[in-house]
Amino acid sequence: MTVQFILTDYVSQLLAYAVYDKLDDGTYAGRIPQCRGVVAFGATLRECEDEIHSTLEDWILVGIKLGHPLPVIAEINLNKDLVYEPVEAL
Repeated sequence: MTVQFILTDYVSQLLAYAVYDKLDDGTYAGRIPQCRGVVAFGATLRECEDEIHSTLEDWILVGIKLGHPLPVIAEINLNKDLVYEPVEAL
């Protein structure tokens, strides 16, 4: 039996689309074209990669909380209606 971590898989799939550019001052900028507004900067490529990873995770969580449409990637669709369980269910 394999265990799937949907959010981890979703982030990994989107990070594969990241585009990085070296800027004139030697720093790096990164973006994920499928995720409007996901942009990050870093002094090194590794810093930029770490920053875009963090920015993407925040972008996804805010999008889910606010009900923004998220891209469907690798058949992973996070655009579901939220179902709230009563506190007693916990």
